[in-house]
Amino acid sequence: MARPYSMTRTLGALLLLGVMIAVFIPLGNWQLRRAAERKGIMHAIEAGRNSPPVALAPDTPAKTLTNWRPATASGVWLDNFTVLLQNRNYKGRPGYWVATPLLIDPALHTAVLVLRGWLPFTAGQASVTAPDAAHADKTQTIRGTLLDHVPRLFELWSFSGHSTDALPAKLPAPGGATPQVQNLDLGAYARATGLKFIPAVMEQTSGSQDRLVRDWPLPSIDFARNNGYAMQWFSFAAIAAAAWLVVAWRAWRRYRSQGPGVPPSA
Repeated sequence: MARPYSMTRTLGALLLLGVMIAVFIPLGNWQLRRAAERKGIMHAIEAGRNSPPVALAPDTPAKTLTNWRPATASGVWLDNFTVLLQNRNYKGRPGYWVATPLLIDPALHTAVLVLRGWLPFTAGQASVTAPDAAHADKTQTIRGTLLDHVPRLFELWSFSGHSTDALPAKLPAPGGATPQVQNLDLGAYARATGLKFIPAVMEQTSGSQDRLVRDWPLPSIDFARNNGYAMQWFSFAAIAAAAWLVVAWRAWRRYRSQGPGVPPSA
């Protein structure tokens, strides 16, 4: 037996389909924006890698310190200021990124923060020794790639509003322990060390004899996937719009056939 016609159900269906259209179209536009962002990152990576290497010095113009540009730096490692960045996995293995300042101008206390490489986590490990301590007092020349900040991970916060892995106010840390944090802000690091940093971070690629892994991850640039998701959302919106028109057309036909004097059923 056919279900009797109900204007309430018809209006509910039209409302639901309208909400679906209003949701699906912004989701498709958001995926298009994500695709444009990732395409921009891809172009920035290509432009940076194709730029000539820059030799870092205290007076290096900030406008030349572009992301993913190759760079060289000469200086002395300040291993007592080393910080370990937690939860930096490599091929599924937990570990740290080792971050150490390279002092490039002792007179001006100017340094560049260097991400030296990945170090595996060892259970029960109380501290980590400097990876190149045998050459800590010698001038090193290293090569790497520039970034405008240390890549961040999602950070947990306590109920007090303070970071759960805040950097010590002063470095070196009391007792000589190597600080372990999840994220590292260059400004806070400069205040803790008393150093002046150039406004860039170097991901080291060569120049040291140590056991660190220097296979640095790149941000996702798979913009084609976002374009595919956008087309899916727009397709869902089109289907919902077609269904809305069908429901509205059938309701209008029923209204015309019954006439304006016939009350619709609830």
